[in-house]
Amino acid sequence: METTTADTVREPWNKGKLVGQKAPFKLKEIWAIRIRLQIAHRCRDLALFNLAVDSKLRACDLMTLRVRDVCHGQIMASRALILQQKTSRPVQFEITEPARTAVAAWIAYSKRKPEDFLFPSRIHASPHLSTRHMLGLWIPGSYNWVWTPPTTARIRSAGRKRR
Repeated sequence: METTTADTVREPWNKGKLVGQKAPFKLKEIWAIRIRLQIAHRCRDLALFNLAVDSKLRACDLMTLRVRDVCHGQIMASRALILQQKTSRPVQFEITEPARTAVAAWIAYSKRKPEDFLFPSRIHASPHLSTRHMLGLWIPGSYNWVWTPPTTARIRSAGRKRR
């Protein structure tokens, strides 16, 4: 058997793409996204977006928040304290009034209990929303894309596969 090796030129995965850290959202863009989520009556997404902006938590920590972390009985907490998964250190963050309102509306709408995850998964095998699903909420071109223009999407890269 003869084998021929063809010289194939592999194109870099990031050719023609913007790479590196993206600029943070401007205040005007944050409010534009909030307004669009409110107009669309997307209660869960609004609560998730507001908590993400306020807390500046990693996605894995945000997804594992429980109702009792942000709500004491029927009263929304103005501050929350959680342990980070990556560092195992406690982190305290403030929850602003728009976020408290959105989260309270989400808890009431979804009838969450204090021991429940704040953002449950629709897949029965997974107790809470995955970080991949969260990224899908704001990545341009996904089924329920919010507003971010494709050239300025500010979602952290999930990284590339190593070979």
